[in-house]
Amino acid sequence: MKNLSVIIALFSFLAVFGQEDHTINATGEREVEKAYRMAIHPDIIDTSLQTPIVDYPLLELQVETKTDVEKINPASMRIKDKLKQLYSSYIKAGIGLELMPLGEFYYNSQRSRKYIYGAHIKHLSSWGNIAGFSNSTFDRTRGSIFGGINEKRYTLRGDFHYNNQGLHYYSLPIDTLSRDSIAQRYSDLGFSAYYAGHVKDSAKLNYKVGLTYNNFLSKKPLQDSLSDWRAKENRFDVTSSFFYKLNRETYALDANVRYNGYKHGIADSSLTAIDTGIVLNNTIINLRPTITTQSKDNKFRARIGVDLNFDVHNKTSVYIYPIAEVKYSMFNDIFIPYVGLRGGLKQTTFKSLTRQNEFLLPNVNMLNEHTPIDFYGGIKGTLSRRVSFNAGVSFANVRNKALFITDTLYSIGNKFNVVFDTMAITTIEGSISYQLIEKLKVDGIGRFYSYSVRNNNYAWNLPQLQFILRGSYNLYDKFIFNLDLDLEGGRKALAYGPGEGVSLETNGVYVKDLGFIADANLGAEYRYNPRISAFLQFNNIATVSYQRWYNAPVHGFQVMGGVTFRF
Repeated sequence: MKNLSVIIALFSFLAVFGQEDHTINATGEREVEKAYRMAIHPDIIDTSLQTPIVDYPLLELQVETKTDVEKINPASMRIKDKLKQLYSSYIKAGIGLELMPLGEFYYNSQRSRKYIYGAHIKHLSSWGNIAGFSNSTFDRTRGSIFGGINEKRYTLRGDFHYNNQGLHYYSLPIDTLSRDSIAQRYSDLGFSAYYAGHVKDSAKLNYKVGLTYNNFLSKKPLQDSLSDWRAKENRFDVTSSFFYKLNRETYALDANVRYNGYKHGIADSSLTAIDTGIVLNNTIINLRPTITTQSKDNKFRARIGVDLNFDVHNKTSVYIYPIAEVKYSMFNDIFIPYVGLRGGLKQTTFKSLTRQNEFLLPNVNMLNEHTPIDFYGGIKGTLSRRVSFNAGVSFANVRNKALFITDTLYSIGNKFNVVFDTMAITTIEGSISYQLIEKLKVDGIGRFYSYSVRNNNYAWNLPQLQFILRGSYNLYDKFIFNLDLDLEGGRKALAYGPGEGVSLETNGVYVKDLGFIADANLGAEYRYNPRISAFLQFNNIATVSYQRWYNAPVHGFQVMGGVTFRF
């Protein structure tokens, strides 16, 4: 537009300057139109135009729907194997060589979601003597009753037991000793109960509390005036455990109080110049807080904590033991390697010692077994759904380990006393299990022990090599076969003089090699029907009269037969 204006101006300028000056004079008429008045009034015209509103209603489509429900026929199930019928009572009766009667009765409640109860009584005795050893008879009778309540929020259990065991100190083949003078009898009476809460809410605390009492007595002396000179033991245990789950962690606390009162004779008095009264009050207070965590879909599991123990015995000692364990599941539980660190304080009681060696003196001094450190590790798992295994090793330092030696101070050598020693124990263990439904079951355990003893030449009567085999076979649910095999080797006993198989050490100690234990037992049962069966039991089929303790051989080959009833 700017350029166009310039061009027009230029041409106008040239036109002006291109004309000459002229003058014209003339006359003419010009008509002028008449004026008139407008008859309308001016109006304001609004220039805003209103746009008409167009309404587009939604298109509504209503389609008729139809639903057809197909009928589902009730599911039909066929249970191939029905639950076996339970019988409330069981009786087993038998008789063996050497006049060995056996009787057993068992009564229990049948299937119940809420209540369980029952009773059990068993008697086994032998009135035959071991060849070359008179008065080697024994009898064992035990009975118990139990009951419990199962609820969604709690569980209550309780039981009462009584055991009576008679035996003779027959380890010396002396016919001049009267039967009563070498007789011993242990009486075991007690009860236990616990209450456990089951709270499914993870924000609440779960717990379990228990109470145990046990009274253990040795044989009363023949003279009534010496009735106090027997072993008497009373034990009270109050146990409790609490755990709380928060996310992947479980926080737990075990709080226990164990008291054991042992008494032989009268305190501060003597029966003879060497037999003085023994009174021991043994209390252990235990607190064990732990934390357990899981990760990687519960494949990794770790546990850490401490075990705090107060040993109130002859003097008060405080021990703190580590608790640490880590394990990891590989290849869907095929291999589970594990490693850990632990320790502990084990209360030694007269009852626990006689469970190991029944030929014990009734007057023994006792110390609690103290394990400051125990490092262990290994691998376990399942090779298939039928085969499981475990292989591990442990290195432990143990103080006050109980060892049994032949006594010649309080007896004529037919009883055993206890000495306590400190030792390092290395254990290599392997086990394997095979199970084919309920038809075949086999368990095998092998252990190798290495002892480094501080004060004694050897770990008296403890094995270096141990192998245990357990197996059962069910043939058409008619014939049941059982096999038990125990092999032990490397056991040595302390002897107090020369004799057959006794060697003299360089430090003047006589040592007896107890040889190899080969105890094999075979049992067979024929089930006439689900209620009646007959059995045969062959004990010590290797016919080896081995010495379980020094100068105390076991019974040789034995055969027992009998019947069982269920009703």
